[in-house]
Amino acid sequence: MTWLAETAMLAHGWRRFLLLLVAGAVAALSVPPFFIVPALFVAFPVLVWALDGAERGRGLLGRVFGPAFRIGFAFGLGYFTVAFHWLGAAFFVDGGVMIAIMPFAIVALAALIALFWGLGCALAHLFWSHSPWRILTLTTFLSAAEWARGHVFSGFPFDLVGYSLTANDDMMQAASLVGVYGLTFLAILLASTPALIWPADGRGWARRLAPFSLAMLVIAAQIGWGNYRLNHTEIAVRDDIKLRLVQPVVYEHSDWSQAVPADVITRLLDLSASRTNPADPGLEGVTHLVWPESSLPFFMSQYPEALARIARALPPNVTLLTGAPREDYEAGGPGYNSILAINSDGEIIASYDKSHLVPFGEYLPYADFFSQFGIRQFVPGANGWAAGDGRRLMSLPDTPAFLAIICYEAIFSGDLGADIDKAQFLFNITNDAWFDGSIGPAQHAHHARVRAVEEGMPLVRAANSGLTFLADPLGRVTASLAPQQVALLDVVPAQRLAGTPFSQWRHWPFLIALLAGLAIAWLSSRRRRA
Repeated sequence: MTWLAETAMLAHGWRRFLLLLVAGAVAALSVPPFFIVPALFVAFPVLVWALDGAERGRGLLGRVFGPAFRIGFAFGLGYFTVAFHWLGAAFFVDGGVMIAIMPFAIVALAALIALFWGLGCALAHLFWSHSPWRILTLTTFLSAAEWARGHVFSGFPFDLVGYSLTANDDMMQAASLVGVYGLTFLAILLASTPALIWPADGRGWARRLAPFSLAMLVIAAQIGWGNYRLNHTEIAVRDDIKLRLVQPVVYEHSDWSQAVPADVITRLLDLSASRTNPADPGLEGVTHLVWPESSLPFFMSQYPEALARIARALPPNVTLLTGAPREDYEAGGPGYNSILAINSDGEIIASYDKSHLVPFGEYLPYADFFSQFGIRQFVPGANGWAAGDGRRLMSLPDTPAFLAIICYEAIFSGDLGADIDKAQFLFNITNDAWFDGSIGPAQHAHHARVRAVEEGMPLVRAANSGLTFLADPLGRVTASLAPQQVALLDVVPAQRLAGTPFSQWRHWPFLIALLAGLAIAWLSSRRRRA
């Protein structure tokens, strides 16, 4: 390891860029569903050592966008290229030119996000010292960069480093304390401690190993506390609701011209009414029927008979909650990606419009520019898609209030709406069929489970092609369907917990840690200059 430390510190030019690129790619092996957590402890010391040897640029711009920026950018480019590679699966849906541009699009996205890490490392290097406190300096500014990429320009918080510390049910419980951003701060700090072991510099082994040993104790404490919480938290099951989740595997979502509305409705209704065993009462035994996002690849106006057919199929007092596109009332207006609540009389009694749209998926930034290259949004829609008026509760007759979350919205920690404290469970419908065969569906599902742990609420998740499951307020999956399985699942969600530290304090502990880290970084840099 001394050789690696010295190599990282002394490397320059393309050799340093390549070394950091590989180190970032290794770090990405820690993301869901790989969860190779030791990879972080190999990769982040390389980043620290490279910053130890980074030259200081001249002038403000030279120092901000100089060698330290390029080091952070290279590390981030490797990390995000591996972490986001699964997004390329969506390009195979259309084929043709989309496949040809897929590698360039993935690298371009990774490069764009890596700018945050480049800037984070550049700012950290402004306060750099050769004391052990330098790993806290890096942690502070790189965690701030992760916070920024989760919020700036609508945010893209996929694969935050903190998800590496949610590798199992025991470890995941720490999210109830500080959320995934707090875990991001902790993960970077702990993973950087091996940089204090090498090179030796005449220090004894006890002194060199102390920070790393402490990091191992912190992870052991995290696992131990999580195990205690899992075994000593009482979970009560509700008795006022039972949902039937349908996983229909509707592939017409990618090309509406291939959808025959009457046939799609028939398939959904037949599957919904099927019985899993001779004692299964079918729809008579549930209060809510759930169809996932994109299960209706058409507007209701294209098939007005849909509501009548649904009304005939639903027993009295059974409500359908379905993902469906909703047209603007004005002719030629945009569409909305929505959840519609339809009662047994065929009436739409409530709706929720997705408020956080997916860039390039549901809308195309700089559409005039990208359209010149044949690039368009993935989700069909003649007049584009519009964002709803914000995340909010859905309150239906004889139904506990729940928070509606459509697909991508589940990745935003601490940003699930102002009424989150009034919700009894999280209701997430999604369509990950764009990414079938990749790690995307499993990764997306894991992000949603962490939201359940953060908020202390059960999660009901219905996916078009998987993963459909029920999770309790501790994030444990208690019932599920296999990916690409055309099937249904009857579930009864648990009661929400009284509250979690994260649900009460949100991101304040994380932000306070950033301020403390900034103060320590400033003090340690002043001592260096003195």
